[in-house]
Amino acid sequence: MTQVCSIIIRTFNEARYLGAVLEAVAAQTYPAALREVVLVDSGSTDETVAIAQKHGCVIKTLSREEFSFGRSLNLGCEAARGDILVFISGHCVPKGEHWLEELVRPFEDSSVAVTYGRQLGGDETKFSEHLLFEKYFPAHRASEQAPFFCNNANAAFRRSAWEKYRFDEALTGLEDMHLARRLVEQGSKVRYVPKAAVFHYHHEKWTQVRRRYEREAIALHAIMPEIHVHWHDALRYFAVGVLGDSARALSQRALFRRLPEIVAFRACQYYGSWRGNHAHRALSRRQKERYFYPS
Repeated sequence: MTQVCSIIIRTFNEARYLGAVLEAVAAQTYPAALREVVLVDSGSTDETVAIAQKHGCVIKTLSREEFSFGRSLNLGCEAARGDILVFISGHCVPKGEHWLEELVRPFEDSSVAVTYGRQLGGDETKFSEHLLFEKYFPAHRASEQAPFFCNNANAAFRRSAWEKYRFDEALTGLEDMHLARRLVEQGSKVRYVPKAAVFHYHHEKWTQVRRRYEREAIALHAIMPEIHVHWHDALRYFAVGVLGDSARALSQRALFRRLPEIVAFRACQYYGSWRGNHAHRALSRRQKERYFYPS
């Protein structure tokens, strides 16, 4: 029996791509009567909310002071009516009309609690991030990650699984993996669906890239406290990352054009990861603003 799907989109100033996201959702082969879109906005100052209204979304709002990644998702889930809770970023555009159908198909197996799909970079995606998407979201099979690895830029959870634990509202990121780990420990499965692909568009300043990896490292310590990133680890990862990316760019005859960007991206990634790994502490209000709110 086909289940009702609630597509939950977390937004802050997503007008650039939101229209394309919602148009792609509307074009899905999954029955229109069995899907809805719930948008949770955290204070957009652009046309995000107007675009959502135009497309008939259920709209929930969250103030800047209330915002956290987990809290916004929980609010969306509470407002949703679906048996399957589908999460997609406001800057992730589904590739093709079968995206939703493919993403939810594994739930025919009652042991599956979480699915996640492939992510592809766009024309303006940074070179190193293209390679990260290839690594973590390959074309044919799941990457060699922890069994609870997932990413709710393009993912789905069984509603009954979310109701059991809900998303942690204090984490600075990776709330999807945190919940998935608890579910896997209870015997549920996470399934990777490469056919359910999206184009993931990032347009971040370098400080935003560094901050993203920093807050994710803080969250990762809560999920996997056994992971420690020392300064010499960060330097080694940086060197290996730059060399590997440079070799790939050289094979594409783009090394001189891409090298400054490669160095900057890997520096932000590993400096942020090192800082975050050493910042696992209670966050002040000012720090929460810095890590949570995407401005």
